[in-house]
Amino acid sequence: MPAASLELERVTPNVFTTTRLRGCNPSFVTTSNGVVAIDTPQLPTRAIAMREQAESYGPIRYLINTENHVDHIFGNWWYRDAGEIVNHQALWDIFMDPKAALDPFDYALEAIPTDDPDAAPLIPNRDEYYANLPRGTVVFTGDLTLRVGDHTFHCLWTPGHTPGQLAVWVPEERVVFTGDTIFSGCQTWLMTSNVDQWLEALERIRALPDVDHLVPGHGPVVPLDYVQTQRAVLMRWKSAVADAVAKGWSREETIARVRFDEEFGPVDIGQGYMMDHIQNNNAGSLWDKLTALSYSEGR
Repeated sequence: MPAASLELERVTPNVFTTTRLRGCNPSFVTTSNGVVAIDTPQLPTRAIAMREQAESYGPIRYLINTENHVDHIFGNWWYRDAGEIVNHQALWDIFMDPKAALDPFDYALEAIPTDDPDAAPLIPNRDEYYANLPRGTVVFTGDLTLRVGDHTFHCLWTPGHTPGQLAVWVPEERVVFTGDTIFSGCQTWLMTSNVDQWLEALERIRALPDVDHLVPGHGPVVPLDYVQTQRAVLMRWKSAVADAVAKGWSREETIARVRFDEEFGPVDIGQGYMMDHIQNNNAGSLWDKLTALSYSEGR
């Protein structure tokens, strides 16, 4: 089967990404000694195509995963013999976790009929997938710095959206791959996130020197000052739900009345049907956290 076509955006002479696929914004960086990939396409035929395009510049030395959510890591299956896979320990611990509230394998397959029908024969069954799951060969805690050819890759632990969240700063390109610490121009998924940690992660990214481009987890590439926009979204969600709790609204009332489906833009590509899921779970998860905190502080 020929590889699917894949239109890439050239952010800098050595940085390539695509922001037009269902799933995350998978990317790669070319160096004088091979290629470093950051996240993989969720759609199998696009994963194969992106790997082929990356390898046209040299062998893949590393694949760095920025988080454990399926839209960032499901495509690892089609990169499993390409270089070393890099995960934070907190990411590795829950990689494609079948016990997650939203089953990652089933959720990945939802996109196949509508977005990648040619991929059906490429997908292993569940047992084969989990038996041969490429979880990672480089697993670390804290931060990690990799040197590949003439480039430096600072893997910065930026928990918040997920416990093992990474940002990848490449100073030679003046680029940071933020993963889902940034949702650019589209709905932000909070769910199981820790918003206070997320705000700290944004500040860490904002303080990096000489950054021209943020390659977000979703949405268009943006300049560094977009950090402030993402911060405002998180604060708006948190303050609205905190106000609901202060007014004594129940969880159900809060979910019904606290919504930002117009103010914060559309859901990212191919997932418009998830708008209610995002709004309901963002509000509900924040209500759970804030009421639990209020209870513990009041004892």
